[in-house]
Amino acid sequence: MPTEPAPVRVGIAGHINLTRDTELLVADALRAELRRISDRPVHGVTCLAAGADQVFARTLLDMGGTYEVVLPARDYRTAVIAPENRATFDELLARAAAVVHPGYDRSGTAAYVAANRELVRRVQRLVAVWDGDPGCHAAATDRTVDWARQQGVPITILWPAGARRTKAGD
Repeated sequence: MPTEPAPVRVGIAGHINLTRDTELLVADALRAELRRISDRPVHGVTCLAAGADQVFARTLLDMGGTYEVVLPARDYRTAVIAPENRATFDELLARAAAVVHPGYDRSGTAAYVAANRELVRRVQRLVAVWDGDPGCHAAATDRTVDWARQQGVPITILWPAGARRTKAGD
């Protein structure tokens, strides 16, 4: 009996500060892109940051897919996730097929860069929810896109018409 082919492994990079309306637009665009990539559910890889990463995780679950989380640092939940957002974060983290730690205890740019590179290492494709503007730090979306290009990972950039960020810099 033939075995099922392994799901395509798709990573996400993207802005964290998306408006609520933009999150809905991004979810629709992600659904369309994931269907284009594969007619079967995909396996995602995410750092589970607010914004694009969490929209990606929820979209994958809605489509019957799975995901793993590359958690940037052991203190990420308490250091980065706002108390009012922790329940959502905890729920998505609990539904992950696996959680990987790149070895950092404390959150910060070095941990985020390491997590982004580990994410790119684990995928066959990268989807970037990116408005095209340069970021202001080494772990920004544009840097992850550049790193994926250097590694030869195919990239799809999504920024739906009407999408907006609540503020720049991520």
